[in-house]
Amino acid sequence: MFEKTFVEQMRSRLEQEKKNLEKELENFAKKDRSLKGDWDTFFPNFKGGSLEEEADEVEEYGNLLPIERALETRLTQINTALEKIKGGQYGICKICNKEIGRERLEAIPEAAICRKCKS
Repeated sequence: MFEKTFVEQMRSRLEQEKKNLEKELENFAKKDRSLKGDWDTFFPNFKGGSLEEEADEVEEYGNLLPIERALETRLTQINTALEKIKGGQYGICKICNKEIGRERLEAIPEAAICRKCKS
């Protein structure tokens, strides 16, 4: 098991990254209150502009959807890691139940799988 100071350091990093991701999502999406962990990208609000402007807005909306999904996925991984910290299970591989290497956790604090199982 990892020492308390290391786990606390990882918790702090995870909390900061969670704030950063939520702030980034808030730039173009809002939290969906009916689905936990889901965000909804703002759909263009057409105000009678030209068809070209409206097409650009729809294109931008389409470009933001995969970004939203990637940020949501990372946020879910971070929330899972924070829950594992609370439950005293942080750093345990979800496949083999062995300790995830410290170096891997330092690089990817939300890692849920050890390097051996990842390969």
